Amino acid sequence: MIGLIGIKKNTPIDIREKLTIQSNKCKAYIEESLKYLDEVVILATCNRTEIYFNASFEKEELLKKIFEIFNWNYDYSEYVFISEDRKACKHLFEVTCGFHSKILGEDQILGQVRNAYLLSLHEKAVKLELQRLFQYALTCGKRFKSESRLYEIPVSSSSIAVNEAINRDCKKFMLIGYGDVGRLIMKYLLAHKIESIYLVVRNLKIKEEFNNDNIVNVINFDEKNNYINEVDCIISCTSAPHIIVKKEDINLQGNKILIYDLAVPRDVEEKVKNIERTEVYNIDNISLINDGNKKMRFDKMDSNKFILDKYLNEYYDWRKLRCISPVIKKVKDNSEVVYKKRIFTFKNKSKSEKDINLANQLIKSTSDYYINRAIEVMKQEFLKGSGEECLRIIEKIFMTGK
Repeated sequence: MIGLIGIKKNTPIDIREKLTIQSNKCKAYIEESLKYLDEVVILATCNRTEIYFNASFEKEELLKKIFEIFNWNYDYSEYVFISEDRKACKHLFEVTCGFHSKILGEDQILGQVRNAYLLSLHEKAVKLELQRLFQYALTCGKRFKSESRLYEIPVSSSSIAVNEAINRDCKKFMLIGYGDVGRLIMKYLLAHKIESIYLVVRNLKIKEEFNNDNIVNVINFDEKNNYINEVDCIISCTSAPHIIVKKEDINLQGNKILIYDLAVPRDVEEKVKNIERTEVYNIDNISLINDGNKKMRFDKMDSNKFILDKYLNEYYDWRKLRCISPVIKKVKDNSEVVYKKRIFTFKNKSKSEKDINLANQLIKSTSDYYINRAIEVMKQEFLKGSGEECLRIIEKIFMTGK
């Protein structure tokens, strides 16, 4: 059965950060999970932790095993939910379309779901129902994004943070972290007229990307505190499991510093917000900022919900029809036997190679036409609820006698 383990909505960030999954450990977690699950996809982003799986399970037992695999404290199990079957499937489709994002309709989640699926595919962790579920969900998300034309009003925590900082006249920035989110932030920053960016990274080879750029200064983490008090705004988005910006890093006196912490677990120590010159926003605070386009995005998404329903129903239909796959195979196999017998008989009675080839084509095409038509009718009747009677008739016609 398809299932989903995720974190309950509105769980405080200080709890969520204790239930995160480091992306660089996903392969190991997948391998361990497959000892207990038939299929698994782990969706681990800066603000989302979800485990999709296919398995027979008892909820409490499975939850304990998952907490053990991911090294989570079971005291936090009250913040976790398990969904089954249709509810779990619908949730994934809503996720790919942006309905469950902290920032409604944000434009990164579809790529994150795709990457999670491709990793499981590469690790041979999806093969049956879960594989088809993600294929349908990704196709749905792509079409939903296109037909809703959400690309006309792109939004993410990254764009909101940058726009807020620019609107508040920030000119000097420090960007900590240069993964997918960090690159997006850099793109947004360089689209505005700013004075400088200190890019804090572990790998200084990234300097090569900015050889001809006088605005970007690439520094390592050891150098960070040499410049941190000079900037107007800090945006941090690492995947580190520990604090990056501590209270002692910030001088008590100096210019105002806006700090946007986009990481979960958080990069910025809680005490930093007690410094008078700082104004700190975490991912939850940022999602509450009115970016001016929230209502427009909601209206576009709401009017295109039919796309989600269409693909979800197609997936359910595929699942319903899986049970008749053996019958379809038998019908086709039987047809092949009948066709070969007929053409063999014709070969024995005909002396013309040309006639034999023509008869072969005609007999095969006629056989295929009626078999495919019978299969199509069988599928239609099965989905309408008349499958049992239809199967009985199909078997009588096509599977008795040759």
